[in-house]
Amino acid sequence: MANRLANATSPYLLQHKDNPVDWWPWGDEAFAEARRRDVPVLLSVGYAACHWCHVMAHESFEDEAVAAELNPRFVAIKVDREERPDVDAVYMEATQAMTGQGGWPMTCFLTPDGAPFFCGTYFPRPHFVELMRRVTSAWQDHREELVAQAQQMVAALSEAAPLPAGGAVTEADLVTALSGLVTSFDATNAGFGGAPKFPPSMALEFLLRHHARTGDQAALQMVEHTAETMARGGMYDQLAGGFARYSVDAEWVVPHFEKMLYDNALLLRVYTHLWRATASALAQRIAVETADWMLRDLRTPEGGFASSLDADTEGEEGKYYVWSPEQIGPDAAQLFTVTPEGTFEHGRSVLQLRSDPADHLMYAAERRRLLALREERVAPTRDDKVVAAWNGLAIAALAEAGALFDRPDLVAAAVDAADLVLRVHMVAGRLHRTSRDGRVGDSLGVLEDHGDLAEGLLALFAVTGERRWADAAGQLLDTVLDHFGDDAGGFYDTRDDAEQLVRRPRDPTDNATPSGSSAAAGALLSWGALTGSARYRDAALVALGQVVEYVRRFPRHMGWAAAVAEAALSGPVEIAVVGDRDEKATTELHRTALMSTSPGAVVAIGSPATEGVEPAVPLLADRPLVDGAPAAYVCRHFVCTRPVTGPDELRSLVENAH
Repeated sequence: MANRLANATSPYLLQHKDNPVDWWPWGDEAFAEARRRDVPVLLSVGYAACHWCHVMAHESFEDEAVAAELNPRFVAIKVDREERPDVDAVYMEATQAMTGQGGWPMTCFLTPDGAPFFCGTYFPRPHFVELMRRVTSAWQDHREELVAQAQQMVAALSEAAPLPAGGAVTEADLVTALSGLVTSFDATNAGFGGAPKFPPSMALEFLLRHHARTGDQAALQMVEHTAETMARGGMYDQLAGGFARYSVDAEWVVPHFEKMLYDNALLLRVYTHLWRATASALAQRIAVETADWMLRDLRTPEGGFASSLDADTEGEEGKYYVWSPEQIGPDAAQLFTVTPEGTFEHGRSVLQLRSDPADHLMYAAERRRLLALREERVAPTRDDKVVAAWNGLAIAALAEAGALFDRPDLVAAAVDAADLVLRVHMVAGRLHRTSRDGRVGDSLGVLEDHGDLAEGLLALFAVTGERRWADAAGQLLDTVLDHFGDDAGGFYDTRDDAEQLVRRPRDPTDNATPSGSSAAAGALLSWGALTGSARYRDAALVALGQVVEYVRRFPRHMGWAAAVAEAALSGPVEIAVVGDRDEKATTELHRTALMSTSPGAVVAIGSPATEGVEPAVPLLADRPLVDGAPAAYVCRHFVCTRPVTGPDELRSLVENAH
């Protein structure tokens, strides 16, 4: 018999709907039940593609004997961290404070008021059963101490140190951040630090922008080395395209096999921008293959993008992706570095492509053959919920890749995703975080949802010139300023009228995705450049100033904030293109504008000013044609150079502008 998760929109929660554990979704009703029964709460937090979440589910939550121990003694709450990042953030902070580390599944024991008194991560079945018994005993015999301990933890979390006082981000700050990345760079294997290695997409964006602004060759070389090494190793799917979550080793050989939308959206943008800067054929191939994989394997019937593909198939991690020499054949084994010893478990290997093959026809044929063989295997399951923030990242990446690689189908996919999120996720003027099968979830969007979606819509506006995307981005950013501010220029991660947790979360660091603060600052800066409004630009600069010390000290974890700071130091450059979109001359100017590597450059394209018709954005206002010909205006803070009518002139102006 299904439990209370049967009506959830989260695939992760639905994975547990038939457990013998009497799960509750997060909500007031669950805590009211705990108070009524006078029992503690067991909070279990995970996500659909999480390998160890599956392990703990199989060992404990699917076990009748464990459920018989658990159900009478606790109210059990299951949370999808991707659906409720606010809940995850609060209790992960408690878990790290108690244990010195974190991870998923996260296992917390709470008072009926939500205060945590014991936290951990994965527990093998015998340990978990013993832990439940000890918690039950302590709750019965030492409750006052447990409650006091929980209250102390809540107080400690609530009294967390404020963000350091900051000032304007300077050139020196970004040079210091660059030096920190140089120090931690792995010159042999690329990337930063040692194993495990996560794709440093946002740090690479910062380095690309820094190179564009300053000409620093070391910054570009770190990007090129890292991008190539990741693409040639096992973390990249050499058959279908797309990147796994991270590499368990320092050489990018063996991945943790889950594939996430956010990683691939961010990396698609990095490889597209690397191609734009260098014309690298490898960067173009990886970008296009990754985009094609996103459309083929993550696109939902409603036009959005699913969250992830699982690491496991048939209960075994990586089974879908690994090969033995016998399975793959001698030619392909040599091509993709598959050896009898193997690089993974049981003599099997993850495919690598250490150099471009001399025989491209053979390579293409082998790739098609192996992909067809692999598709006969049991495929990883897909978490098909649509997350607003991650779709925002995908919209930005697909729009830019589609424009730069002349792939209108990619732009069309970005349009479909934007339309879905705005149509389904906006309810009574409020952005909701998730949907599934066209059905919106209950959780309100957090700061990253607003910032990342605005970023994607502004990128889509730059490519299409359609006013609706700019208008929607502006509305999202007004919500950010009206409902997420902390009265000191920074931002909380939740709205001021969202559900109150034991602490209102805020995390300024960029982790797997841009922090909400960094995402908001980037979109605010762009919107300020398109509108000429000091309100948005000043808000972005103050938010950057709040985290400038983190940018200096922890550049690996502040990559997007540093990238936004590069845009702020560059202006950013504003490029307005006016002309008939059907004219070749207009198209050439528009493409030249989009090819600009100037950090954070904003682009607006529209028809010449018509009396009584308001332009899509103020940057396009009062921008006439030049002698009847399409024209481009290059500006900074709405102060513009003379208009130009040729791509070469525009290119020269933009290059000199930064």
